[in-house]
Amino acid sequence: MYAIVEISGKQFKVEKKQKLFVNRLEAAEGNKVSFENVLMINDGSKFSFGSPKVSGAQVDAKVLKHLKSDKVIVFKKKRRKGYKVKNGHRQAITQIEISDILTGMVKKSPVKKKEATKKAETKKVSVKKEKQDLSSFSVAELKDMAKKKGITGISSMKKADLVKALS
Repeated sequence: MYAIVEISGKQFKVEKKQKLFVNRLEAAEGNKVSFENVLMINDGSKFSFGSPKVSGAQVDAKVLKHLKSDKVIVFKKKRRKGYKVKNGHRQAITQIEISDILTGMVKKSPVKKKEATKKAETKKVSVKKEKQDLSSFSVAELKDMAKKKGITGISSMKKADLVKALS
């Protein structure tokens, strides 16, 4: 089981018991932190995608320690001008351990039988209407209906003959 979580502006793929480094968090060492910006969850068989985040999902973590990352050297130079500047920077980071991934998934209820029966009733009503008002159909539609009913000799029939044959 894993989740995609947004922590301080960056996205991380996290699993239970995983340790990772993130930008400095305000929590003290040893405290528990929860992240609610969960973008996706995979629990082995099901994927849950958020738009933009999965509702009810949460990732809990424990702050292990605060430290600084490796030094990044910034060197600036302009050729033939005698200009050289060397600076360094160490980003403040926090090491966390993921303790739990809470899904918060809601199961969808199955389609009710009442809705299915209503749909079937509307289909029956539309069939009855076709029998009553055949004159509103075009000749091509009437010929298709006659083919479905098995009426022969429809190629030479006119609209009035088709209406009589179908009713």
